[in-house]
Order: sequence, then C-alpha cells, then structure tokens
Amino acid sequence: MMGSKESIGVPTPSVDCTSPEAPPPAPPAPPVVPPAPAPGAPLPKPPTPPPGVPWATGQYQARQATIHDLRPLAQEFSLDEAGFQLVSHRSAVQNFWDEEELKRVYYPEAIDLLKRVTGATQVYIFDHTLRRRVPKVENDRAAGRGIPRQPAMRVHVDQTATSGVTRLRHTFPDEAEGLLRHRVAVVNLWRPIKSPVLDAPLAVCDARSVAPRDLVPSELLYRDCRGETYNVTYSAGHRWFYAPQMRSDEALLIKCFDSRDDGRTARFAPHTAFEDPTAPANAPPRESLELRTYLFFGSEAQQRH
Repeated sequence: MMGSKESIGVPTPSVDCTSPEAPPPAPPAPPVVPPAPAPGAPLPKPPTPPPGVPWATGQYQARQATIHDLRPLAQEFSLDEAGFQLVSHRSAVQNFWDEEELKRVYYPEAIDLLKRVTGATQVYIFDHTLRRRVPKVENDRAAGRGIPRQPAMRVHVDQTATSGVTRLRHTFPDEAEGLLRHRVAVVNLWRPIKSPVLDAPLAVCDARSVAPRDLVPSELLYRDCRGETYNVTYSAGHRWFYAPQMRSDEALLIKCFDSRDDGRTARFAPHTAFEDPTAPANAPPRESLELRTYLFFGSEAQQRH
C-alpha cells in the first residue's frame, strides 16, 4: 500500500499492503505475549517451519497510493493526534551496532526524549531492532544466520488493543492492574543510523484516516507463545507521509498502542518501508534502529521508581 511523493508528481509504485512479520487473521484465541525479556533483549525468534510450510500464510495484495512530503507539514502532526511525530534529536552514540554502547548511551537518551516530547512519567524500553538492507533478501528470518533484520515492507502496526495490554501484564505481573488504572501507551522510536535515508524510507499513516475495520488482528507464533499485531486492509482514504532524506539527527515517534480510547487520541499508526522511485540506483542500503517502549502516565508510574 505505498507509492510515491505527490508533491513531485512521479509515478506511484506498488508495495504489499499488510504486516511485515504477521500472519493473516487466525481463529480467535487469547494472544499470549512472550515473557518479559531484560530491557532491550530481543523477543524469541519463531521456529523454522516444516518443509513445504510457508513462513506466512497471508494472501497479500499490492496497491498504489500517494505518499506526501511530511516536512512542510511536520508541525501539524503530533503523536496524540496523527499517531506519529517527527523530532530532532542528536545522539552521542558513536556506533549503534555496539550493543553495549547502544544500551549504555542511547537508552537513557531515548527515555529522556520520550518523556520530554510526550509528558510520560516513566518510560520502559522492552525491545530494540537494528536493520540493514541487504539486496534481494526479503525474509531475514528465513535467510539464515548472519543476515541482519530487513526493512519491513508491508503495512502493519506493532501491537493491537489486546496485545498492548497482554504484554504489559506479562512484563509487570504484579503492577499491571495498577498501571492500567492510568494511561499507558506503546511508542516505537525509529531513527536512521546512517543518513540521509534514500533506500527503503519509512512511511507512516495518519491515524485519523484509519477506520477500526481497517485493522486486522493477526497472530505471531513463537516457539512457546503467541503474540498479536495488526495487518492493515487497503483504503483509498488512508493518508500517508514520509520525511524525505531523513537524517541521523532526526527520529520518528510512532504510536503502536494507547489505552486512552476517547475517540480523539490516536491509538494505532500503520507504517511501512517502501521503495522510493526517485532514489538513485546506487543509494546506500538503509540502516535504522527502532526502540519499542511503554510510556506510563499518572501516579502509579511515579510510584514505580
């Protein structure tokens, strides 16, 4: 479900309109999120399927859409209204691929940034993913060891209304009910770690243009547990945006879940990488980092530390 920049009038290419790592809807079953890892530790990887069994069983459709230049309008889009927000942020990290430096330097930076931008009382980082584009590799999980995670080229939302709460209960089993008496959100903090981004840039959809029926809960199957994300059905009414040539001193905040369900606050913002038809043929492969975080608002969060 992606295309090109309307502002420069280039033809719109087609990109699959579904979730990058989620199978299609499965028979109803309570999703179970993996037990809480240490801060920043990756979730369990799914098992290799038996011979002849596909990694994903979804039937995906390629659609065309227009992606608007976000930069002239950036001040008009906020995390709680549109579900995403472009911010400036220069990190002191020298090597994002150094896991020790990433956790020691960037985690505190990210927590401070998210508190300042959102007003959250506490921020908890539960996962991070580094990605580096490798030509002709589509499924990094099936490509074997040594292949970095690839840009997610299908439209998705990282959490659902169910899994956002379920994961919280697994992460904070003794505190979840108290935390849920106040507002809780899941926010993806995404940034390039090499700039400018010309290859496989990230597009985000204005949450105000997404109807609840457009979001399809889909199971993620792990070795010993289940998770759940949203696939996204195509709608001509979806409004897509991206920041051309995004720099390493910029970041995107993307709303993946919000317990505030008042009809005004953005709860879920679909997003995807896409092929930019204006990118030069020799564009360097995209390298990016995303942190997935819980944001806590209110007195229960203040009492946690």
